[in-house]
Amino acid sequence: MISAESKQTIETLCRDVDKAAVQDFFARMDEDYFSTFSPGEICAHIRMSCALDSRHRIQFRVTPRESATGGFDIVIVGFDYLSEFSIFCGLLSAFGLNICAGDIYSFGRKASRPSPRKIVDVFSVSLKAGETFDEAKQRDLENELQTFAHLLAANEADQARERLNRFLTERIEKMNEALSGLLSPIEIRFDNRVSEDWTVMETHSEDAFAFLYAISNALAMQGVYIHKVRIRGAGREVRNEFYIADRWGRKIEDAHEQKRLRMAVAMIKQFTRFLPEAPDPGKAMHHFDQFLDKIAEQEFPDHIVSFLADTEGMNLLAHLLGSSDFLWNDFLRIHFAELLPILEDLSKSNLQPLELPSELRETAAREAATFEAKKRALNRFKDRRLFMIDAAHLLEPQITLMAFSRALTELAEAVIVQAAKICYQRLAEQRGRPPGVFTVCGLGKFGGREMGYASDLELLFVHDGEETTPFFEMLAREVTEFIEARNMGIFRIDLRLRPFGEKGALSTRFEEFQKYYSANGQAAPFERQALIKLRWVAGDEPLGRRVETHRDAFSYSGAAWDWENALHLRRRQMRELVKPGQTNVKYSAGGIIDIEYAVQYLQLLHGKGHPGLRVSNTLEALDQLRNSDIIGAAEYETLRAAYLFLRNLIDALRIVRGDASDLVLPDETSEEFKSLARRLGYREQDRAKDAALLAADIAHWKQKVHDRFLSRFK
Repeated sequence: MISAESKQTIETLCRDVDKAAVQDFFARMDEDYFSTFSPGEICAHIRMSCALDSRHRIQFRVTPRESATGGFDIVIVGFDYLSEFSIFCGLLSAFGLNICAGDIYSFGRKASRPSPRKIVDVFSVSLKAGETFDEAKQRDLENELQTFAHLLAANEADQARERLNRFLTERIEKMNEALSGLLSPIEIRFDNRVSEDWTVMETHSEDAFAFLYAISNALAMQGVYIHKVRIRGAGREVRNEFYIADRWGRKIEDAHEQKRLRMAVAMIKQFTRFLPEAPDPGKAMHHFDQFLDKIAEQEFPDHIVSFLADTEGMNLLAHLLGSSDFLWNDFLRIHFAELLPILEDLSKSNLQPLELPSELRETAAREAATFEAKKRALNRFKDRRLFMIDAAHLLEPQITLMAFSRALTELAEAVIVQAAKICYQRLAEQRGRPPGVFTVCGLGKFGGREMGYASDLELLFVHDGEETTPFFEMLAREVTEFIEARNMGIFRIDLRLRPFGEKGALSTRFEEFQKYYSANGQAAPFERQALIKLRWVAGDEPLGRRVETHRDAFSYSGAAWDWENALHLRRRQMRELVKPGQTNVKYSAGGIIDIEYAVQYLQLLHGKGHPGLRVSNTLEALDQLRNSDIIGAAEYETLRAAYLFLRNLIDALRIVRGDASDLVLPDETSEEFKSLARRLGYREQDRAKDAALLAADIAHWKQKVHDRFLSRFK
C-alpha cells in the first residue's frame, strides 16, 4: 500500500493537476506500482495520463540512459485496449530495440468515479547493432503508436495485428534479422496463488530479438487479457511474469486450458520466426491463430503435432497460410480433420498422379454404396487431391507451371469421367438405357490443359441418338450438379460455350453440332475460334473423335477470317472490361489474351496447311508456329516468356481468394501488391523493392506483348 508520506509527496508534485484525477490514479493502480517507481516518475505518469484524449490516445516519452551500456528508457501511457501490450512490443522490435527490462501496469481496481481504464508501460531498451534511434525515428515510433491505438479504439484489433505483422516483418527483413532465437525452448509455469484476481504466467527462455512480442502476441491472439508484466533479463536469459485473465476476466485455473495456452504460446513463438517466409505475414499469423484453435478441438497423433511444431512444418505453414485465404477457408478449415495429416506428406508430392483414375474408382467403390454417398466420396477425393496440388505448387519452386496445369487437368478429367459414369448408371437404372451414346469435350483452359487456380471447367456435351429423348439433357444437368464447386471457383462447370449459348440445349445432338458449326451455320466468328480449345475428355471415345474431326474441318477450313470483327472485339474488351486507371492482367493492352488471340488467329490462318497447328494448348501451338517458320525466333521467345510470366501472375492473384474474377492488379504501393511480389518469388530484403521490380516487369511484358500484337494484326 502506498505510504502516506509518498502519497503526500506525489500530491505536492502534482499540485497543478486535477485532484480527482490524482486520487483516481491512486485508487486504480496496484500497490506494487507505487514501490516500483519514484514519486517523481509517478507524477510524470499522472500528468501523461491526464493529457490523453480522443486525438491523443497515447503519451510517449524517451529518455537516453546514461549507463555504460547505453540504451533508452521509454514510457508509454495510454488508454487500455486488448492486444495493446503486444503491439507495443512489436513496434519496439520493428524500430530495432531490444527490450531488456520493463514494468507494465494497467488500472486494476474499481474506479472511485467513472473513468476509462489506462496503462503505464515502462521499458528499458537497448539498440540492435547497426541501428539508430534518433529524434526522427522517435517521432516515427510515436506516430505508429498513435495509429495503432486508434485502430484498437475502433475495435479493429485483428486489422491492427495484421498491419503490425506486415510492418514488423518488413523492418526485420531490412535489418537482416533471422529471428532464429525464437526457436529456443521456453518454460511456462502457471501460479494461481500469488494473486487473488490474476493468474501469474511465468516464462523462462533464452533471450531473443522480438521474443517478448512473440509471447505477448500469442496471449492476445488467444483472447488473454494482460494486466501487468514484469520483464527481467539476465545475460542471455529472460524471465517474465504475466498477470493474466481469460477473455471473461477469470483466472486460468483449468489444467486443460493451461495446457492449451502453453502449447499456443510455444507454437506461436516459433511460428513468428517464419513470418518473413510468408508472402503476407498478416494473413499468415491470422490463419495460424485459427489453425491452433482447430488443433485444440480434436486429438491428432503426436508425430503430426511434432511435425507441425518443428522447423520444416512451421516453414511450410508460413508459406501456405500466408499465401491464400482460399486454401484455408475452402480446404483446411472445412476439412481439417481429413486434410491436416497430408501436410506431413506435401514434401513427397511430385504432382504425378499416374494412378489417379483407378484410385478414384477404388475410393468411390470402397466408401460409397448409394448415389449420394458416391457424390460425397468423389467430391471429398477431389478436394483432398486439389489441396495437395495447389499446396505443392505453392511450396515447391521446382514444380513448373506446366506440371501444375497438367496435374489439375488430369484430376479434372478423372473426376468428370467418374461423375459421368455414376450419373449415367443412375439415370439408366431409373429410365432405362437410351438409344445412342454421349461424349463430353473440354473447352477453354480445361480443353487446353492450361488450368490454374480458380479455373472453371468449360464443357460441351454431345450425343448421338434420338432427337426426342430427354436422357442426355438430364445427364448433362446431373453431371453439372454432381461436381461441387463454389461460384467463380475452381472446377465450377460452365456450359455457356455450347451451341446457342444459354438458350441452347445442355447436350447437343451430333447432327445439330455439325449444322451449327458449318459454313452456313449460326456459329459466330468467336465460336469458330473457341473450338480451337476443344478436345475429347469423357464418354464415348469414337463420338468424341468425330467431334474433334468436325472441329478440324470447320475451324481449320481455310475460310476467310473476319479480321475487322475480331479486332473490333479486342478493342471493345480493352474499352469495356478494363476500368480507367486499372490493369487487368487478362484484358488490358498487353494482357494474356493478346498472346492467346495472336496464337489462335495464326492457328486459324495456317491450320489448314499445317496440321501440326491443330492443338488446344497455347505453348504447344507456339512451338508448332515456330517449327513451321510462321513466327521468328525473337517473336517466339517474347511470346513464350511473356505467356509464362502472365500465367504465373494470374495464378498469384487468384490463389488469395480462389476467385476466377481476380484479374485486376492491386495498387503498386499497397500491401497486397507487396504480397503478390513475394508469391511470385521476388525476394529482396525490402518488400517495397520487390513491388517495384514486379511493377517494372509487368510494364515490360505488357508493352512487349501489345507491340507484337499490333505489329501483326493492326
